[in-house]
Amino acid sequence: MNQLQKISLLSLAPLALILGGCASSGGTRDAAYVDSDGTHTIVSLDQINIQDWSNAADQMVQSLLESGILNRSPEKPAIMVVSRIVNNTTQQVDTDLLTKKIRVALNQSGKVVTTTTYGPGGRAEDPLARETAELEKFQRGDTANMPLPYFSLSGKLLENRAQAGKTKQVTYIFQLSMTEIPTGLAVWEDEVQITKQGQRASVGW
Repeated sequence: MNQLQKISLLSLAPLALILGGCASSGGTRDAAYVDSDGTHTIVSLDQINIQDWSNAADQMVQSLLESGILNRSPEKPAIMVVSRIVNNTTQQVDTDLLTKKIRVALNQSGKVVTTTTYGPGGRAEDPLARETAELEKFQRGDTANMPLPYFSLSGKLLENRAQAGKTKQVTYIFQLSMTEIPTGLAVWEDEVQITKQGQRASVGW
């Protein structure tokens, strides 16, 4: 190999390293933390994303607080129990992703406390808390009933899908009702629709 050939090979070495690095990465991106409520989360058509739950919960909480119905409770803060949230979507989802965000926001507002010793079908969310409360009442000889919830939160999750050519569209529908337990009347109801459209999942919105 003559001197000219050696120089040519040496000059091409950095370019080969750069191209090799690009090839090995395959256009992938290293994992990194993003803001759960920010605009850099993944948007997918086949599932409810974290930002969908957050957006629906935020709108529901704002609507509920602005309605003023929480002031109807004779006790302040009002006691609320979470009833059934029916999932009629094609996905298996944990509805706590919606109700927990709403509960936290309402509790932080100072207008609502959530009881965990009552639940649908007589099943308490926190069985240990209920058993302990009943034991303490028995030991004290207390005949008074535990505080009863004044409001019950229930709801339903639905979806609607459509397609035109290669473009897919899905609308997730979040429906909630607040029932005034003594009267059995739904004193507040709201619905939030979140629609996503595209051909494939993407990052950012």
